Amino acid sequence: MNKDVILGLLVPFLGTSLGSAMVFVMRDELNEKVQKGLSGFAAGVMVAASIWSLLIPSMDMVDEKMGNMSWVPAVIGFLIGILFLLLLDNVIPHQHIDSDAPEGHNSENMRRTTMMVLAVVIHNIPEGMAVGVSYAGALYGTESVSLASAFALAVGIAIQNFPEGAIISMPLNAAGMNKVKSFWAGVGSGAVEPIAAVITILLSQIMIPILPYLLSFAAGAMFYVVVEELIPEATGEGESHTNIGTLGFSAGFVIMMILDVMLG
Repeated sequence: MNKDVILGLLVPFLGTSLGSAMVFVMRDELNEKVQKGLSGFAAGVMVAASIWSLLIPSMDMVDEKMGNMSWVPAVIGFLIGILFLLLLDNVIPHQHIDSDAPEGHNSENMRRTTMMVLAVVIHNIPEGMAVGVSYAGALYGTESVSLASAFALAVGIAIQNFPEGAIISMPLNAAGMNKVKSFWAGVGSGAVEPIAAVITILLSQIMIPILPYLLSFAAGAMFYVVVEELIPEATGEGESHTNIGTLGFSAGFVIMMILDVMLG
């Protein structure tokens, strides 16, 4: 892998690390409206990235061969991505930051702070895969994905990872973990992204013919995170309902769309 690819794979991790460092300079807890706005922003970035950086290139890659049926790899990969994250969500013990109820297998036997970190790890796996498969498409096989568009995706995910890092480290500190451990927990939750990206690139090199499916697979996995986790966190329920999350979503979507068009 060349230096540009390595840099691109590390950019999202850097975003998470910088966000996690906010635990040293901000109050112990994020304002509820700020947290909802940040969750909405992350959701907007992920939806825009899934469409422009993953689903559209997936269809473009097979357009000449499949014509009007070019949607087939996108649909199949997307649905498999959804099912894959559904499996992880039900197997890995975790707990969302805004929830009092743990989820996953044997979740009652683990500490709440550990399960909060695992929830973010599940969230970050598809993001790392998305960056990895995007770079794989640029390296191994297609004009539909360029190194510039792959870097745009990495930058977009890094931007939304910055508030995510704060969203994980600060609540951990508020839950009783000291600032240093909270910071490293946030950093560790983001380390899964470059690992998932490298694994995806290596697998993609072996499975070049199914790159369109891998692109849409990553999109499906990210959509699952958006619908299952980020949208509920952003909108709230009952008295906690607010439009801040909707505004955050719109901002994230627009910024990622602009990045993809300008850099792609």
